[in-house]
Amino acid sequence: METVVWSKPEELRAGTPLLVMMHGYGTDESRMVRLFEYLPQEFTFAALRAPMPVGDHWGWFLLDYFLANDFADVISAATSVRAWIGSVKDQHSSVTLMGYSQGMAMASTLMRLHPDDYKAVVGLSGFVLNNELLSTMDSFDTKPPFFWGRDKADLVINEDATAYTAEWLAANTLLTARTYPGMGHAMSKAEMVDISAFLRHYVLR
Repeated sequence: METVVWSKPEELRAGTPLLVMMHGYGTDESRMVRLFEYLPQEFTFAALRAPMPVGDHWGWFLLDYFLANDFADVISAATSVRAWIGSVKDQHSSVTLMGYSQGMAMASTLMRLHPDDYKAVVGLSGFVLNNELLSTMDSFDTKPPFFWGRDKADLVINEDATAYTAEWLAANTLLTARTYPGMGHAMSKAEMVDISAFLRHYVLR
């Protein structure tokens, strides 16, 4: 990854659990950097910038309102993120993924492709890809812990995508699902409190 913002200097990262943070479509890593102060400080946070230009911002793969995508672009982005994680993971005690909006699609795809690589996943106001090829690979020896936070009135993620995401997460993960009325397509401090509890339980304990 060409642009990564870290929460700790390199000399303080060794042995810490790593939380890899992926922003949404048409934003950038600063959206995730704002969350650093609200999450457990035992972690090292790494906010990645997506590789694809979207106007003046960035995305992980091209996307329309119906969340249609070129799966080759999805795999290319996921491969790049996994390669970057592979270059740093030996410094850390574990790797957990967090994704907002399209970043949740990235985080869940990485987990589906290589479930043993990650301690847990956090998905925020996003979705899981409805993809036939990925679905053929969905077989986990142990259901991975997954936090899904959203506002039921979020108008950005369409109803079909939300329904598929709910069904898939319930069937395939150890799911912690929370809703935050009035939050919209965003993230909130109340949500960060719940995520912190989730991370402490599944990663730090």
